[in-house]
Amino acid sequence: MVKDAAMIHPTAQIDPAAKLAEDVTVGAYSVIGANVEIGAGTQIGPHVVIEGPTRIGCNNRIWQFASVGGDPQDKKFDGEATLLEIGDGNVIREFVTINRGTGSGGGATRIGDDNWLLAYVHIAHDCVVGSHTVFSNNASLAGHVEVGDWVIMAGFSGVHQFCKVGAHAFIGMGCLVGGDVPPYVMMANEQRGRPRGINSEGLKRRGFDADRIAGIKRAYRTLYMAGLPLAEARQQLMEQAENSEDVAAMVEFLERSERALMR
Repeated sequence: MVKDAAMIHPTAQIDPAAKLAEDVTVGAYSVIGANVEIGAGTQIGPHVVIEGPTRIGCNNRIWQFASVGGDPQDKKFDGEATLLEIGDGNVIREFVTINRGTGSGGGATRIGDDNWLLAYVHIAHDCVVGSHTVFSNNASLAGHVEVGDWVIMAGFSGVHQFCKVGAHAFIGMGCLVGGDVPPYVMMANEQRGRPRGINSEGLKRRGFDADRIAGIKRAYRTLYMAGLPLAEARQQLMEQAENSEDVAAMVEFLERSERALMR
């Protein structure tokens, strides 16, 4: 339990079973339940609700009216003990909702480090989100979605349950994703989500040089523009992957893909 009561607003309600590092701050009228652990340097704003079991790492900032660690919105959920894990250095803005996992879906929702979850973002049960992502206002994930590192989801975008979004992908504003999106691919909202090239600008900002980006563009053309059946495109990508770790990541993603690929 917190040792320095000055860090806790007197109107906050913290269950005696919660474990907070000494320098955690908690704002007015926030509620922190049992089986919640919060690491050093984390700031909890006013009117935040955190339910457990939830583990939150260090140096996170959770803004007012966020709801973190609530029961999953799944009719099959029957009160079983499930978990939410959040890493370090995340920013969780106003009215964000993040649900715990389900007993039948793996038991945990997991979010990595250094993510920006902007206002009204929703992350449903059993999702796995990597690190360094940006979810713009009203972006939403249905249950069991996997999102890789450095993904950007623009405002009002959404991903269907059980879909995967590969690292460095860009999901455009209002784009609704109903299949798997390979790494590096940029999706646009045109009646339904469709691929529109690679996220080359984002890759440049992250230090990808011209040769790496050219290799990824070649892989994109093979997968999306050559008119090849998926099996044949995958075979060509495997050959390209011999000289490119980036293309190898695309091949690995395709091997793990269980839903229809967004083509």
